[in-house]
Amino acid sequence: MRAQVKILEFICPTGFYGAERWILALMNNLDANKASVELVTTAEKENQDQELLNKVQQMGLPATAIKMKHRFDLSVIPKLCKLIQQRNIDIIHSHGYKSDIISLIAAKKCGIKCISTPHGFENTSDFKLRFYIWLGNLVMRYFDRVVPLSPQLLQDCHALMTDKNKLVYIQNGVDFSEADVVKNEMTQGDKSSEKVIGFIGQLISRKNLTDTISAFAILLSRQKNLKLIIIGEGEEQQTLQSFAKQLGCEDKIEFLGYRDDRLKLLSNFDLFMLSSTLEGIPRCLMEAAYLQVPIVAYDIPGVDKIITHNQSGFLAPVGDSEMMAKYAETLLYNDKVKDKIILAAEKNVIENYSAKRMANEYCQLFLDLTKHQ
Repeated sequence: MRAQVKILEFICPTGFYGAERWILALMNNLDANKASVELVTTAEKENQDQELLNKVQQMGLPATAIKMKHRFDLSVIPKLCKLIQQRNIDIIHSHGYKSDIISLIAAKKCGIKCISTPHGFENTSDFKLRFYIWLGNLVMRYFDRVVPLSPQLLQDCHALMTDKNKLVYIQNGVDFSEADVVKNEMTQGDKSSEKVIGFIGQLISRKNLTDTISAFAILLSRQKNLKLIIIGEGEEQQTLQSFAKQLGCEDKIEFLGYRDDRLKLLSNFDLFMLSSTLEGIPRCLMEAAYLQVPIVAYDIPGVDKIITHNQSGFLAPVGDSEMMAKYAETLLYNDKVKDKIILAAEKNVIENYSAKRMANEYCQLFLDLTKHQ
């Protein structure tokens, strides 16, 4: 019996966002004496962002992209099977609806174990995506283990699984090594008089950024020296820009797209605002808390694991942009409240959301599932 269990992380990437960064954190923190790990992604178009692939290769770990002719090209399955057999893989670990469908079929064909980690359930009106979501939820019950990222996702998965014993909860974790570099470079010098409210993430429907823009517009009517920075890409960008123009605040909002220096930009935010209606346990909030950026967000499952209202941040009722603006104003202009909030938030993420702890628990799951000792 081999001393190591061989793991294949598999994802159909949409950029370099929460799920992709989560995979990087897991791979960077697994015990190499117990598990060897490599990455496979799909490449569905010529100009596709393969930042995750590049970063894994920079870590010195194997990483491969399998080309697809189009988004629904099932010829990727035999290609994946061939790689699994060549690498003598024990477990394939997938992330996302399409990745789950492909990896489950490949695992069954190759006779290996398969694990799914749901990162969140999308709410969308796109018919093709809705079909993939339905099919992805359906196949989930055939995995050997399903490991949701948050208690709310665990609860959601209970309704999808026929065998509840296949569900395992491992609390989410973040590798703060990249943030440590930024943290060590932070200075306490005077900031500009213009306060910066920021968001980092995909510009997709469940992020509900129209409410962030609405709250910003309300706040801007009271305080003039403000700007909103939105970092990330997605299908909602044009809609959001039109909405900002409709509210008359487009000149005070910057859409920066994808940025390699997002953590440096984050460290300069005076406030992080998140108006999502659906989340796992958001990595962006963990990083904001770690960098002592105060947070105001909607009170939804997952977010409430990072932020305790009026202790480590402020939580507004979903849809209440006015309350979001009120809480934001407090954190921006009341230093006594802000200082108490940011220290509590930082302490929470350091104590409870370490990537090393998370990786150790996943490693034990891998070993248990394959009976490696």
